[in-house]
Amino acid sequence: MSTDIKKGLLGIVVDETAISQVMPDINSLTYRGYAVQDLCQKCDFEEVAYLILKKELPNKLQLKKFKKELEDNRGISTNLREIIKHMPKKAHPMDVARTVVSVMGLEDKETNNNSPESNMRKAIRIFSKTPTALAAFFRVRKNKKVLRPKKRLSFSENFFYMCFGKIPSIEIIKAFDVSLILYAEHSFNVSTFTARTITSSLSDIHSAITGAVGSLKGPLHGGANEEVMHMMKKIKKPEDALKWINGALDNKGVVMGFGHRVYKKGDSRVPIMEKYFKKVSEIKKDNKLHKIYDTIKNVMIKRKNIHPNVDYPTGPTYHLMGFDTDFFTPIFVLSRITGWSAHIMEQHTANKLIRPLSKYSGKKHRKVMLLNQR
Repeated sequence: MSTDIKKGLLGIVVDETAISQVMPDINSLTYRGYAVQDLCQKCDFEEVAYLILKKELPNKLQLKKFKKELEDNRGISTNLREIIKHMPKKAHPMDVARTVVSVMGLEDKETNNNSPESNMRKAIRIFSKTPTALAAFFRVRKNKKVLRPKKRLSFSENFFYMCFGKIPSIEIIKAFDVSLILYAEHSFNVSTFTARTITSSLSDIHSAITGAVGSLKGPLHGGANEEVMHMMKKIKKPEDALKWINGALDNKGVVMGFGHRVYKKGDSRVPIMEKYFKKVSEIKKDNKLHKIYDTIKNVMIKRKNIHPNVDYPTGPTYHLMGFDTDFFTPIFVLSRITGWSAHIMEQHTANKLIRPLSKYSGKKHRKVMLLNQR
């Protein structure tokens, strides 16, 4: 009997979710029914985080309470801070992200409690503490003093403060918020499916998010935004971009930041992120990256009919904001913790162990020979 193999589970529907979907009729990613474009224009990141975790947009009182809860949980333990200080300075920040979430699991008194109430509390703690831990490493590897979180700052303002010691303009914060909103959730992507698979064995939320971080590290998933910036750094000058991209395509090279398995007519998140990339470029008085960006994008569409995905404008935006290239994907983590947590909690509500089959393609049945006969 032949077995139809779907490599990468392409086209296979394995479960259902109420968290997000791409709606073809409006060509938009939606979170719990809301188009991300609308959310980016009308909400800050905390509002969207609340929506993803708690299923509805908050009113003013609910948002105030939620922000206070996040603020109260931002501090990390002395133990974790010391661990970060002793991490290799050349370690990739994604490895740091994976480790700090795992350490939080060691420290959390509710680690093995998978009740809905406990998982929500743990999700909020992980969401609140991870930026503090990653900002600590951001400064430690530059031999700078670790900064504690500050009261009365938004999620984005606080992360900038802990990394740089200062808060940028409202426009920069808004652009950062938009990037976090766009990265927060995207249905059954690789890292989310990893989190749900781990959860299906009734493991804990820290383990599931640790596994998701490991999955996100790969250049075919979250690491693409870093690869986009490495590509732009190779090109260096706008006047060299056309020659570079044509050469890459002629030699069948991989151009990062383009194409998406879900979007066939272009990633619906790109136009709004592109808009804020241009705004940040204007604020920073830098049009070099913008020119390189446009050249590569136009050639890719013209020659290959492949459109950019959200990683393409996000990479250079983070660069202009002052973040190190290897910190781009960890920023993705800070946002996607919300989506992962929501999926982990959703998996628990109607759990079934995820255990697909495989088609064997190895040797036929063989008899074991004694050692002296081999």
